[in-house]
Amino acid sequence: MGGTWYITGMNRNYQKELDRIIQKRGQRVPRLLLHGCCAPCSSSVLEYLTEYFDVTLLWYNPNIYPREEFDRRFKALVKLIEDMGLGDRVNILAEPWKSEDYYRRIRGLEQEPEGGVRCTECFRLRLMETAKLAKHYGYDYFCSTLTLSRHKDAVRINALGEELGRAAGVSWLPSDFKKRDRENRSLELCEKYGVYRQLYCGCEFSLHHRQEVAAERAAEAEREKAGSDRD
Repeated sequence: MGGTWYITGMNRNYQKELDRIIQKRGQRVPRLLLHGCCAPCSSSVLEYLTEYFDVTLLWYNPNIYPREEFDRRFKALVKLIEDMGLGDRVNILAEPWKSEDYYRRIRGLEQEPEGGVRCTECFRLRLMETAKLAKHYGYDYFCSTLTLSRHKDAVRINALGEELGRAAGVSWLPSDFKKRDRENRSLELCEKYGVYRQLYCGCEFSLHHRQEVAAERAAEAEREKAGSDRD
């Protein structure tokens, strides 16, 4: 994906586009297949979208490492949906841990920095699966909770979603869920329901990056302490 889509996307207000879709909906409640990346990001997004859509949440995150973390995050998501009283309103379509899907997709990109092209391909993988299933099961729209986080590029995710939706023949729901203070709302919901909040994005590369940053900060703190002791 080149630079044109990014420049074009920067001029768009995805929240207003979503508002117009909601305002124009008819008597029938549209069906939405929502890719859920984790419980924290799903919290305020589900609270919002279930007011306007018949939501099925897709759990497909083969990037998550290790397997124990994958299971822990899924259990946290299921528990959150029940705790929020959405168990009878949100269906869950869960796929098992398929780490081979992820490693096949990012082969050759292992040395790329966090936030770069490897992450783009990770988004692509998960959104591609969501689009395929949305088309197969006859959903009106598909989208992802990924855009709730300030660390995730909504322009990139929406561009991928639209591209993959066109290829699959199903409509992408334009969205930037961090708008209207939903990121802070997710923090409130996580605190209210005691939601497990992971310390890294998901893949082994993000885990190692987190560990390296923590080690660097600890080393810097030690250097500062040593300097103050000398003074």
